[in-house]
Amino acid sequence: MTKAVDVVMLTKNSERLLRRCLASIYENVPVNELIVVDGYSNDSTLKILKESQTRYGKIIVIEDAGTRGSARQKAIAHVKSDWFLFVDSDVILSDGWFAKAEGLMNDDVGAIWGIEIWSVVKSMKILGLFERVTLKIFEGRGGTHDLLVRRKAIEDIRIPYHLHTYEDSYIKSWILKKGYKVIAVYEPYCIHYRPENVWTIKQSIKLIAGDLKFAIRRPTLLLSYAIYTAIAVYQSFLRNSKLSRRWR
Repeated sequence: MTKAVDVVMLTKNSERLLRRCLASIYENVPVNELIVVDGYSNDSTLKILKESQTRYGKIIVIEDAGTRGSARQKAIAHVKSDWFLFVDSDVILSDGWFAKAEGLMNDDVGAIWGIEIWSVVKSMKILGLFERVTLKIFEGRGGTHDLLVRRKAIEDIRIPYHLHTYEDSYIKSWILKKGYKVIAVYEPYCIHYRPENVWTIKQSIKLIAGDLKFAIRRPTLLLSYAIYTAIAVYQSFLRNSKLSRRWR
């Protein structure tokens, strides 16, 4: 019988996709406890979590005004299951997510990451390129969009407080140093619904530029980020074209 796993989620004004995200979790993962670290949301995030408590069962909500690093550290301290799952609040898990990941939970594996696919990527040609680039980036820096983790592999981790970004890279490196494998797969996967304002050219380049600071220390990632930038700019162009046609 499959053992239930704890699920860790960070939220802050996450109402936009939260109901759909939670539904995909409870439909595709045997949840023991949902551990939410909330950054003092002032939208309907907490209301949605309260509704979900009534519908789905045990949910722990912890408030934290620090970084994503401190939030993940607090959440890990509450994990009780042998494996647990990080899930971002703006992703939708694929059908049968846990059932597909379960077959990969070997003794030498410390974490399993299902590939993250941007919701706006529709072309199959672009999707194939996007997936290859995304896996390359994960190999270089990690990711926690939908990361299944062996608790033993990180039970003594101390994520530096200042890591508001790249805490995912720290977690991946820690697991590897413990002698476990961290594997990235095409199945299962998650769909990442990034906010609409990300698809402006300015925001796309700003987002990628932030990651380039990391990539410079890993030259093999530079080409991958360049392709990411091109895809982001292309999606921004498509979005602007659609908006333009609406006003004609």
